[in-house]
Amino acid sequence: MKRIGSVILTGAMVIGLLSGCGEAGTEAEPNSSETLGSVEEEGENGEAAQLKGIYSGELERDVTIRVLENDTAIAEGYFQELMDAFNEKYKEYGIVVVDANMDQYSNLADDGPYGYGPDVLYQANDVLMKYVEGKHIYPIPAQSLACYDKIPQAAWDAYRADVDGTEYIMGVPVNIQSSMLFYRKDALPDNWETEWDKDGNKLPDMVENWNDMYRYSKQIVDQGEGKFGYMRSLYDVYFSSGFLFSYGGYVFGDNNTDATDIGFAAGDAAVGANVILQQASLMNEDCIDDSVTVSAYSKLADGTYFATMTTPDVTTLFLRELANVYEKEGLSSEEAQAKAEENLVITQVPKLPASGDLTEENPELIPLKTMGGVNGYAISAYTKAPNACLAFVEFATDYEMVMKRNEYLGIVPARSDAAEAVGGISEIIYRNLDQGDIVLMPSIREVEQVWTPAQTFFQDLAKDAFRTTDKKYTSLDRIKEGLESVDQQIYDAIHTLAGQ
Repeated sequence: MKRIGSVILTGAMVIGLLSGCGEAGTEAEPNSSETLGSVEEEGENGEAAQLKGIYSGELERDVTIRVLENDTAIAEGYFQELMDAFNEKYKEYGIVVVDANMDQYSNLADDGPYGYGPDVLYQANDVLMKYVEGKHIYPIPAQSLACYDKIPQAAWDAYRADVDGTEYIMGVPVNIQSSMLFYRKDALPDNWETEWDKDGNKLPDMVENWNDMYRYSKQIVDQGEGKFGYMRSLYDVYFSSGFLFSYGGYVFGDNNTDATDIGFAAGDAAVGANVILQQASLMNEDCIDDSVTVSAYSKLADGTYFATMTTPDVTTLFLRELANVYEKEGLSSEEAQAKAEENLVITQVPKLPASGDLTEENPELIPLKTMGGVNGYAISAYTKAPNACLAFVEFATDYEMVMKRNEYLGIVPARSDAAEAVGGISEIIYRNLDQGDIVLMPSIREVEQVWTPAQTFFQDLAKDAFRTTDKKYTSLDRIKEGLESVDQQIYDAIHTLAGQ
């Protein structure tokens, strides 16, 4: 029987951590008699011994692996190509990968014990790592994987967890997510090189700093043509929280591991929130909810928006809409695609004024810290075929498949060799990660309680730009009070309402 090439397991077998998947409709619960890190063998630590109890190295035969993938990867055809390639390689063993055919945000903790959950999951680190508590996912023999040395430790760290006193890696990074600025090069003003390049560096000022973006956005809005400069759904915590981080805010203390210390109001975070309020004043009310998120692809393409901020993995959606616009203008599909690729620019997010005042002339500039994440694969603790699942994860994270994922989706590979080959925005994100300008989402379960209170605040903050009377956030002190309320709500949700 074939052995998984990169996983070398020696020594006596030990009892597995968790029981396998039950048949549909039957319970399959974690084996409470065994805990991670509780089994050790002479000369080995708890991690090595426990991993042996899960992965024998022998591929299970005639099994079907259900994989829960990213919706965009499915829609764009990448996942089908991945499944086809894997199934062809492993057909002699009867191993078949299929789409789990579930919503990408399905909850393994609810579905897994009853046999309805997927065998392998693809998601962001904060989503996958919430399954560590409750032992719903298996640890990964990361150092035995061929990709281990190709992925930076900062990405692996997003999947590290201490369980019962032993440290494990619980997922395999695939791509690094962070905010980038998207705009159309052919939507720049004709005079940008003379009027919008003060430092003469051949880069438009409005995409380099938020003050010039604010000034340019105001110019567009004042023309009264129903067009806008920078647009973004400001209620979105993933994108808006970075403005707080840039002035001293944070999610949790102790490098996002201490959920007793909530820091949305910390430092001068109110200054960052006030930047968001200033941006909202040059948008329409679509910025309050997810309207901009939904329409950004088409409205950037048709010129309604000049720029937006989002993550690289949706690049193909922008390109498709832009190519459609060019085709309607009379270009062939090939010409339209080429022109779209030429004119869609994805670049570093602009810098912020240290003062937080977007109207300041010649401000001191600071980097915008952005929230980031590491998307990857995890293996369900309820699967009956952990070795086959591991083989799939290793196949999906090899160089060839990661490069194909980039080709289909425009992702930034976690693998350094693939990122170097891709270049461009990958280099920017790697640099920002190294410099600490990307703040990775917390990998502790308590982060689940962050999103609703923070989203409610950002939504209310954006709405203030459209209130004609009874404005709520009329000073930094009032904004800080709002952020302090967010911190208290998050704390209560974690420690009081949840009974912790």
